[in-house]
Amino acid sequence: MKKLAVICGIAALSLSGCASIMSGRTQTMTFESTPELSNITILNKAGKKVHVGQAPVTVSLKRSSGFFVPEKYTVIFEKEGYETKTVNVSAHVNGWYVGNIVFGGLLGLLIIDPATGAMYSLSTKDTNVVLNDLKKENLQANTQSLTIVSTTELPKDVLEKAKPIQLASE
Repeated sequence: MKKLAVICGIAALSLSGCASIMSGRTQTMTFESTPELSNITILNKAGKKVHVGQAPVTVSLKRSSGFFVPEKYTVIFEKEGYETKTVNVSAHVNGWYVGNIVFGGLLGLLIIDPATGAMYSLSTKDTNVVLNDLKKENLQANTQSLTIVSTTELPKDVLEKAKPIQLASE
């Protein structure tokens, strides 16, 4: 009986992928925006919409798009009156995938983890996006300024174009 338990344990380890056990086929990611309730669209690398909603949102994304093929996503944040921003999510090899080498899981290394996509982890630099207010940017772009310089510092050609200003008397 003890021998059967050991054989079953060895079979289970050799027939499973380390990353599949630890990570799974999908990965949960949370996307937030400032201001909140911006529209969010997530596209996979084929350009297919995999999620449409409002931020903040937590979604479950597939780690791969096929056998040994990492998935990539484009996350688009939009809100009326604000600049549209795009964030890229990419996949890289999961650390648990290397565990197949340590535990001798050749099947996990070459078949199970690549087939399930568990060999990959999704990552992005920014899951909390700040959308720029277009009204503020337009106001700043239209702001006029005044620079005061001494006439001794001006080039001769600029000084020739200068006009004196009459100050109102009190």
